[in-house]
Amino acid sequence: MIQSTVRPAAVAAVYYLSLFALGSYFTFAAVQGEYGVFRQVEIAAEAETLTVERDRLSAELATLTNLTKRLSDAYLDLDLLDQQAREILGFLRPDEMVLR
Repeated sequence: MIQSTVRPAAVAAVYYLSLFALGSYFTFAAVQGEYGVFRQVEIAAEAETLTVERDRLSAELATLTNLTKRLSDAYLDLDLLDQQAREILGFLRPDEMVLR
């Protein structure tokens, strides 16, 4: 009879090598993966940036809404109308002089 002897050291080496490979893979995935630690930091930074952008746009919208209301038919601000006519249309009063 022929006996095949597999060395216990070789089996243990393959076992530990496979455990090391799996551990390395899961560690890499936890740090660098799609939902890893680095990606979570990137997501948090992007959320902060978008929050600042949202707040800036909300303030700009409030300003434009206020200007639109002040130039509407229901509430007409004559000073704002005069300012807009000067800036956009280039109107001047008869007693003003333009220096270039």
